[in-house]
Amino acid sequence: MYNTLIRGGTLIDGTGGAPYCADIALQDGKIAAIGHDLGAAAQVIDAKGFCVTPGFIDIHRHGDAAVFRPGFGVAELRQGLTTILNGACGVSLVPFGNRHKDELLHYLEPITGRLDPTIPTESLGAYLAALRQVALPLNVGMMLGAGTVRADLFGYAEEEPADLSPIHRALERGIADGAYGISLGLGYAPECFYTTDGLIRALQPLKDGDIPITVHMRHEGDGVCDSVAEMIAVAKALRCPMHISHLKAMGKRNWHTKIPRALELMAQAREDGVDITCDVYLYDAGSTQLLHLLPPDFLKGGVDAICARLRDKNQRDLLREAIAHRHDFDNIAQMVGWENIMLSALNLPEYQHLIGKTLAQAAELLQLDPVDCLCQLLADERCAVTMIDRMACEDDICTILNDPHSSVISDSTYPTSGKPHPRVYGSYVRIFERFVLEKKTLDLPTAVRKITALPAEAMRIQNKGLLRVGMDADINIFKPELLHERATYLDPTQESEGMDTVFVGGVPAILHGAWTDAGTGAVIKHQAG
Repeated sequence: MYNTLIRGGTLIDGTGGAPYCADIALQDGKIAAIGHDLGAAAQVIDAKGFCVTPGFIDIHRHGDAAVFRPGFGVAELRQGLTTILNGACGVSLVPFGNRHKDELLHYLEPITGRLDPTIPTESLGAYLAALRQVALPLNVGMMLGAGTVRADLFGYAEEEPADLSPIHRALERGIADGAYGISLGLGYAPECFYTTDGLIRALQPLKDGDIPITVHMRHEGDGVCDSVAEMIAVAKALRCPMHISHLKAMGKRNWHTKIPRALELMAQAREDGVDITCDVYLYDAGSTQLLHLLPPDFLKGGVDAICARLRDKNQRDLLREAIAHRHDFDNIAQMVGWENIMLSALNLPEYQHLIGKTLAQAAELLQLDPVDCLCQLLADERCAVTMIDRMACEDDICTILNDPHSSVISDSTYPTSGKPHPRVYGSYVRIFERFVLEKKTLDLPTAVRKITALPAEAMRIQNKGLLRVGMDADINIFKPELLHERATYLDPTQESEGMDTVFVGGVPAILHGAWTDAGTGAVIKHQAG
């Protein structure tokens, strides 16, 4: 007798192939059989009229600290997520010790939220061991942030380390501890200070291996195609997999032209033998640190140095000139305008009334010009401010979705103040509601593939992403037409609707719409070979 039989559903198996009707038997956390007349089971789920898919996989979240918080996983499971990877964009919560701890924590806070001091950060192994003590509602793995590694060892200095062996040893330890990838944040300090050759030297432990590099590229606006070319050069030099995170073309002047060229560059690289893939999130607005509006030369030296620079009138004038005229960094304020940058998280009581306001509106309320407003908020808040910036084009999103090598992510951040981005709560319902049913950008099997098998393949996540005998029994049951994203920019903390049943490890985490609090998720690690 099987543990569970899912009977009569329409299987969309993750391959992108045509749906078909069959039963699925589950035993001991695995898919034991697929077919008809499979026999008896202790639990029978009638799935007639429902789609049955692999559990959805998000390979780009920033829940490094949030996974330890009460209530984590509800928002994720309500949209069908059964597996996530944290530690993206070079800013993982591990590994770091005490030397630069305060700076690191302050830099990470707008992305990961505040850290429980009991969470071990000295190594990925220690962090994962602590995570195993948590009753996880879904499966969780980690990437190792190369930015955190460099900041831990060398701080936020601009100078490239002369001796890279400490970085090499830290990367090797992280890989041995089970990191699914090495993530880069070349738009953030301190990794923005790497030259291309320096980056290749720093990543030498990855050479000729199968550990993917995932990268928030140096430029995602005017210079996005140059950045794609840079990443192709890195992948060729290291002969390892390259995965470009949240591909986009910021700024109206870059819409419709840069993304087709970027995808063409990647296609040409694949013809040359480069293993390169990408992902995209499904919103025309992103969310990150307000600090990301500054050019790299303003990010030198860590938080204290940045704040001192921002309080200096001469430096503010230099910044004003840079934002008005420079094109050698992702000049978001210039590309999208102050009116398209919303303040989403502030901590000081005197600035709470600015949450949800654009920088243009905040500047007017504070009777400042926008650059002075930006500098004052960052300096007073010691840089711990997040923004939501409307900078992308839905047509470009559709173009990326139609590329056969792209997968879907959320890029969810978890600040512990202010408003999160609605993608935390709605991304994996949005793909069906907006891009399958409404816009018809994707058909149903392709959409499922982009949130199951493709991300699993890109990050070498074994035993997940397909409905196949022997695979892990992470399974969703739903009717696409009933899925609904409730989260909005003004009211983002609303769970999605319509996911009928979600299995994690063969046990229902949601059963016929009801939360079971099963806690059957697992800590997952990269397995060599």
